Amino acid sequence: MATKTQEKNSQLIRGFEPYKESAGEEYMSDAMRAHFVGILNNWKQELMEEVDRTVHHMQDEAANFPDPADRASQEEEFSLELRARDRERKLIKKIDETLQLIEDNEYGWCESCGVEIGIRRLEARPTATLCIDCKTLAEIKEKQLGA
Repeated sequence: MATKTQEKNSQLIRGFEPYKESAGEEYMSDAMRAHFVGILNNWKQELMEEVDRTVHHMQDEAANFPDPADRASQEEEFSLELRARDRERKLIKKIDETLQLIEDNEYGWCESCGVEIGIRRLEARPTATLCIDCKTLAEIKEKQLGA
């Protein structure tokens, strides 16, 4: 079992401290929205830094190897990095859309059924647009249609 110090350090590594609601606080209050804006902006910043690192890595490591196997290995490495950056680019777009939802005061409610998504779920997945029940149903439907 983790100690309180280990738990706190683990949370700091992930970049945020879990939100502590005050008694009688309304769901998605200004303080809660500010909490999620901070999480999303930090996440976006980390992704942007990773993009910059990839660009510099690819520029620094680009070489014209005489051996075809070495060239193929380098091309495969670059291909994997570019694929990962493409996924991150899509995630950055989703983060921007989520920040817009916060600005429009539409963040935190399920787009399918309209109930509160929940603070802990949003901390685990800040770009979530569905409550856990609707997400589970969507995954079941997807599995059935895909099979």
